[in-house]
Amino acid sequence: MKKLINDPKNVVLEAASGIALAHSDIVTVSMDPLFIVRKDAPVRGKVGIVSGGGSGHEPLHGGFVGFGMLDAAVPGPVFTSPTPDPILAATHAVDGGAGVLHIVKNYTGDVLNFETAAELAEAEGLTVRSVIVNDDVAVKDSLYTAGRRGVAGTVLVEKIAGAAAERGDDLDAVAAIAERVNAEVRTMGVGLTPCIVPHAGEPSFTLDEDEIEIGIGIHGEPGRERIRLEPADAIVDRLLPHIVDDVPFVSGDRVLLFVNGMGGTPLVELYIVFRRAAELLAERGIEVSRTLVGNFVSSLEMQGCSITVLRLDDELTELYDAPVQTAALRWGR
Repeated sequence: MKKLINDPKNVVLEAASGIALAHSDIVTVSMDPLFIVRKDAPVRGKVGIVSGGGSGHEPLHGGFVGFGMLDAAVPGPVFTSPTPDPILAATHAVDGGAGVLHIVKNYTGDVLNFETAAELAEAEGLTVRSVIVNDDVAVKDSLYTAGRRGVAGTVLVEKIAGAAAERGDDLDAVAAIAERVNAEVRTMGVGLTPCIVPHAGEPSFTLDEDEIEIGIGIHGEPGRERIRLEPADAIVDRLLPHIVDDVPFVSGDRVLLFVNGMGGTPLVELYIVFRRAAELLAERGIEVSRTLVGNFVSSLEMQGCSITVLRLDDELTELYDAPVQTAALRWGR
């Protein structure tokens, strides 16, 4: 195992310390309990938004804390949900009197622990709503979850809900926007290599040199099928129809096309994937009006990518375009 780490047991804490130093203009990091919060939290009269989950998916979620997006993120151990206590502490830290929204990826540990934290917060007088993200079309009822997994579409839910909260929407309205995005976004991914969890010290699964996993999850959990390596266009041709046909997206739709790297894939390859996905959408009469390409929901050093498509309307486009200032997304300010 070759990694730029010290003690595997301290990876998350040392990374959080680095985030605190690198982005001190945007966030503050609480080390005990561990959570990352925007510098000016709580913002009085604004709905607070909290997300989180296992570490190893950076910049999700800590990289999206700041103006126009998340008010706090709660990192758990690598590929392991945070416990209720730091989620509860983060919820208190961002409560500005307008309630708090939890955005939760659909993994069993995340759902249960955020649910417990929400119940504790409600018992202590806070008002909390929760939205479960389940955008992965590849697999239902996986090793990690009941129902579909929450993957790269989570970034778009967080961005658009964050903009709604920033413009002053109330808690019910922000939750409704988040649910709307989740209903209109779909994702599917491919894994070319496994990744190595630091405390395990060995690959999380095995693939032969000429094998890839279609529909893989962000923790390396199995997808739909294991096949021989194909050219990039052929892989995109396999992935995109499952995404487009699921909603379904139809001719005349305006969409955001998001190609996400799993951590070990260079941008040159992600743009090759984007090019083919855009071509296929155009062939179906679907207009790509917004784009995002890069490593935003990684799986440590796994090679591979996911393709996400979000159907847009005027309001969702306006909210996506709204100013944001976080470590990983910044525009309009």
